[in-house]
Amino acid sequence: MNTQVKTETKSETTDLLIRITSVIALLFIFLVGVNTLSSSFKLLGGGFAKGLLNISANPFVSLMTGMFATVLFQSSSVTTSIIVGLVSSSALSFEGAIPMIMGANLGTSVTNTFVSLGYIRSHSNFKRAFAAATIHDFFNILSVFILLPLELTTGVLSKSALYLANTFYGASASMKYSSPLKSAIKPLTNAIKHFSTKFLGFEDTWAGIVMVVISAVIIMSALSFIVKIMNVIVENHKGEIIEKLLAKNAYLTILFGTLLTIAVQSSSITTSLLVPMAGSGVLTLETIFPITVGANIGTTTTALLASLTGNVMGLAIALVHFLFNVGGTLIWFVPEKLRVIPLWCARKLGEAVERNRLVGPGYIAAVFFIFPILMIYFI
Repeated sequence: MNTQVKTETKSETTDLLIRITSVIALLFIFLVGVNTLSSSFKLLGGGFAKGLLNISANPFVSLMTGMFATVLFQSSSVTTSIIVGLVSSSALSFEGAIPMIMGANLGTSVTNTFVSLGYIRSHSNFKRAFAAATIHDFFNILSVFILLPLELTTGVLSKSALYLANTFYGASASMKYSSPLKSAIKPLTNAIKHFSTKFLGFEDTWAGIVMVVISAVIIMSALSFIVKIMNVIVENHKGEIIEKLLAKNAYLTILFGTLLTIAVQSSSITTSLLVPMAGSGVLTLETIFPITVGANIGTTTTALLASLTGNVMGLAIALVHFLFNVGGTLIWFVPEKLRVIPLWCARKLGEAVERNRLVGPGYIAAVFFIFPILMIYFI
């Protein structure tokens, strides 16, 4: 019996080590994709860059663009990584990218809201599940409501991010820094560039398009595999996670949500895991809220990782993402009196879907599809 237990434990440990090694390798591949994306936009030339800058001229259109892109990609990690690559290559202005980063935060909550539709046949379960899913929505919406106007009028996020980025890189943005990671990635990026220009024989613009496609496939594939691998690990230890989680206070729960999201590289997984537990009544809305806040902070690590292959501006826009989510936490979670606002909004929407189940799909269609498309095409 003991021999069997030891064999099973050894097998589980080996499986875990293989998965962790695979995630590390996939992270490296992911960074290759980000660096390739940055290089590809340099090949595309000034016309393409000008078009992107024009798109980002209106901050509200940029906000909706970031949101809708994330809805389509089903991952804010992909959107923010692409934005980091664009800013690093100067194809997108730093200022124009800030609303896009905020929009990516809005769009990422669509996944767990979709998950809650699985309870649509049960009124009471659907009420709890939908409220649990939309607490993420309302936290992000309220954060944008305060921080976007504040940024547009004072530049507090951009100035803070630039200061931190320059401090990290040095007083000058042009300071040379020999990164071993970038040195390891560069040959692979050059190989993809050589494939597009020499092997396929494309000129700069077409070579750039080919590289965009290749880098997008690399980024999305790597993140997809990371999410799948880490999802299995989290699912296997979900009981232990929740048991430990319930014993902690709110701020330790935020830390837990942050670390869990860093591990799985997806806030959608963290928040989506909570929806079935809320639907079945295992977790309350008050318990879920700090985990969601932590997931929002944890998801910023993907952009920070992506910035490792870029320059000071790439790091700065990644730091904007981090500061935005920390700022939202300071506004809507730290003051206990203000916590009730996103909780109240989510609870009221839960009550609305209990009265009429069609409110749920209608809310998703309006907020994540109809409204952003109208904003993008008619403003």
